[in-house]
Amino acid sequence: MTSMTHVIGVDLGGTKTAAGVVAPSGEVLMSETIPTLNRAGGEAILDATAALITGLVEHAADAGISVSGVGIGSAGVIDASSGVVVSATDAILGWAGTALVAGLAARLPLPATNVRAVNDVHAHALGEAWLGAAAGSSSSLLVAFGTGVGGSFVLDGSPVLGHRFVGGHVGHFASPHASFDGVPLLCVCGSAGHVEAIASGPAIYESFLRLGGTVLDAVDTRGVFALASSEAHDGGAAAASAAASAVELGARAAGQAVGGLINILDPETVVISGGLADAGELWWAPMEAALRQELLAPLASVPVVKAALGNTAAIVGAAKLVLK
Repeated sequence: MTSMTHVIGVDLGGTKTAAGVVAPSGEVLMSETIPTLNRAGGEAILDATAALITGLVEHAADAGISVSGVGIGSAGVIDASSGVVVSATDAILGWAGTALVAGLAARLPLPATNVRAVNDVHAHALGEAWLGAAAGSSSSLLVAFGTGVGGSFVLDGSPVLGHRFVGGHVGHFASPHASFDGVPLLCVCGSAGHVEAIASGPAIYESFLRLGGTVLDAVDTRGVFALASSEAHDGGAAAASAAASAVELGARAAGQAVGGLINILDPETVVISGGLADAGELWWAPMEAALRQELLAPLASVPVVKAALGNTAAIVGAAKLVLK
């Protein structure tokens, strides 16, 4: 056994899969990204991921570094004890039921005991808790707002996964903002009136349309933010106003939801991440104001910070699963 053991951290998402060689310090020494074969089925994804890892192991060997394990943060509900994908959305077709850990271990020159997997948001939170925005905190709540809404509560260095590994689905509880004309908004999970149905990126775009915004040059969520930050765009004052209202509504719903979670969990540090957290003050200011409004008095000074590690968070967090 070498004195310095390195591991590979993998961030397996719906569109791309990134992996990196991670030192015991958490430093990512080399990394590579491939598109996720999200329409080709579980076995094809395992083949491609194993090839990605093998390439990195060889690059590391050329640099005199031996790799002793692999940690994976993957989209879907991941049974962290068996390493099987319990369930997944259609973002990756045929992913549910895939034996992620056993399948990768069989394709790599590593024992299955040195391969571990967890849901990608938990990996992301673990990275931020170890070396990022929540470094040094005994507990941290991370909530990510992007294509969906997800979260993770990291306690004493471990994410709280839940009995059925579903812990962290913070997009799926009721939001008083998630209705229109008295009718709860449908959520991607099949229920209605959930946080994700009003506070995700796509939900902000849907709100823009419901508030009378018109589709100009295939406006997407990014386009709504651009319109919201303009006084009056080519679409005129009405479109800019609808965009600003949609962003504020999504931000307030996000903040209220996180505030409620803080009241329940009392984390030392709160980390907000995802595409919306990166969108600037237009979203952050109303989000944090709504969050603070929810808090019970003893929680008034809880730190609410933006995620710090960017794209490497999940790689570092996944690596931490096997770096002991």
